[in-house]
Amino acid sequence: MISTLTGLHNRIFALVQKYLQDWFLGLAARFVFAGVLLVYLLNSAKTKVGEGVTGFFSIADNAYFQILPSVVESYDYDASQVPFFPYDIIVAAGTYSEFILPILITIGLFTRIAALGMIGFVAVQSAVDILFHGADEKTIGALFDRFSDSVITDQRSLWVFLLIYLVIRGAGAISLDHLLLRKSQR
Repeated sequence: MISTLTGLHNRIFALVQKYLQDWFLGLAARFVFAGVLLVYLLNSAKTKVGEGVTGFFSIADNAYFQILPSVVESYDYDASQVPFFPYDIIVAAGTYSEFILPILITIGLFTRIAALGMIGFVAVQSAVDILFHGADEKTIGALFDRFSDSVITDQRSLWVFLLIYLVIRGAGAISLDHLLLRKSQR
């Protein structure tokens, strides 16, 4: 009986894996990423640039307050006094990464590099929240505790796991990455 059930189990899930492994998981990971994080990240990024179409090309003071609060504080809260190197570069990279990387992941273009970049972004975001925005103990949370609702440790661990999957396995067969790969092999 056990042998029959084990054999049935193995056959069923071998078929599931055979038919889904090349396309489903990468597509599902990108869909979940888009559903959970795309709008959140784009809205956050919009607070860091100017208004309108041309505003996209100017970094707003708010970006400095969000990304480098202690640096802006050291310049008496005057973002225009913050030195170009390295701070303006850091703020611009953080701001435009928050626009570009989520879009690349969602459409499945340069997915592995974009997901790796997003892992770095989430790490920096978490560090800024803890070190500069005064995240409290509940917000920070801890792994292996009895609570699953902390914003930083719990939520962001799941985000990073999703991104690690995309770094290792890529976007899957239903992606622009796959189209480019097929085109380059011709």
